[in-house]
Amino acid sequence: LASYITFDLSPELAQTKVPADAAAWVQAKVDPALLGKVKARVAAAGIALNEAEFAKLLAYVWPALEKMKQRDGKYRAAREKLFTTPAGREYLSELSIDELPGLTTPETTAIMLALCEALGMKINFGAPAFGFQKNMPYPDNAALRGLIEKQWAVCRKFGASIGFHSGSGKSAENYQVMGAVTGGRLEIKTSGRYTYEMGRALGASKQAADQALWQDWYRFTVELAVKGAFSTDATEQKMARSFVADALAKSGRPTEVFGSEGTVRAAVEALSPSPEHMFWFEYNFLYVLAGGGRSDKAALGDHSPAGYRQRARFYSISDEGCLNFAKNIAAYIVFLAENTGLAPKERCAAAGKLLAGYRTMDAFLGDISG
Repeated sequence: LASYITFDLSPELAQTKVPADAAAWVQAKVDPALLGKVKARVAAAGIALNEAEFAKLLAYVWPALEKMKQRDGKYRAAREKLFTTPAGREYLSELSIDELPGLTTPETTAIMLALCEALGMKINFGAPAFGFQKNMPYPDNAALRGLIEKQWAVCRKFGASIGFHSGSGKSAENYQVMGAVTGGRLEIKTSGRYTYEMGRALGASKQAADQALWQDWYRFTVELAVKGAFSTDATEQKMARSFVADALAKSGRPTEVFGSEGTVRAAVEALSPSPEHMFWFEYNFLYVLAGGGRSDKAALGDHSPAGYRQRARFYSISDEGCLNFAKNIAAYIVFLAENTGLAPKERCAAAGKLLAGYRTMDAFLGDISG
C-alpha cells in the first residue's frame, strides 16, 4: 500500500534482447491502434520520431512495460479494495528510465511517457538519465541546465514532474538549477545519502558499541574495494579502482598503487577511516544484509536469519547515534528544500538552528510529536 511507487524496468531490460528486425517484431507483438496513439501523442508534444529508433526502443522496453502494467493493476486493485475515497485510492507513480543506455534523449522520454499514457498508467514523475554519479556534484551547471530544460519541455506536456535519480550529494548550485528549471516540480532520489549519513553518525558517536559497528562497517568496504580492484570482471575492476583512486587523491596520497593487491591494501589501510571515502560510499549499503558481516559475494544480500541478524545491528545503536543520524538526515532535507526553492531561506535557517540545538533524542522526538 505504498503511496509512491517507482517502476524500475531494469530487471526486465537486463533480460531483453532486441531482435534483428525490430520493426517486424513490434508489428507482430504490439497493437497497431496503441502504436498509432503513441505516435500521435509524441507528435503533439513536438517530437519528431525516427521510425527505426522508435522500433528498437519499443522492442527493448515492451516486455518491461507489460510487466509494469500488471504491477500497476495490482497496486490499483489493492487500494480500491481497501480505500473508499478517491484521495485514499490515489498513489503517485514514477517511471525510472535512467537504466536505459546512455543519457536519456527527449525523444525517449516522450515515447516512454506516451506509452504509459496509452496503456492507462498515469506517470507523475519521469526519471531520465542525466549522467549523475552518486554523491558527486555535476561539474557543469550550464550544461546541466540545458539537459534539464530539454527534459522539462517534454515532461510538462505530459503533466509529469522530473525525478532525479542518483540525486544525492550534488552541489547547492546543482539543486538550484533543478529547482529553477522545473519550478519545484521535482523529486530527488536520496536513498544513497542515508547510509552515508548513518556512517557519519556512528563515526561521530562517543559510544563504544557505535564505534565498533562503524569500524566493522568501514573494514567491510575496504575488503570489497581491495578485492574489486583485482576482479576478473573488467567493469567491476575499473569501478573499484576509480573509487580507491578518488579516496587516495582527495587525501593527498599517490594513486598509482595498483601493481598488486598488497600495494592497494597498504595504501587504503593507511587512510583514516572516513565516510567521505568514495569506496565506502559506493559499497557501504551491501553491509546491511551481509551474512555475518562478511565481504565475500556469497554473503551479500543474505535474506536468511544470518542476514537479518546483521541488519539488527543497526536497530540497536545508541541514543547518541540515533540523534546524530536524525539530525544529519533532517539537515540534508533542509538543505535540499532551500536550494531547490521548495521552502523559503528564512524558514530553512530557522529549522537548521533548531536542529543544531538538540542534545537528546527525546527532545528531537518531542518536538515532532508536539
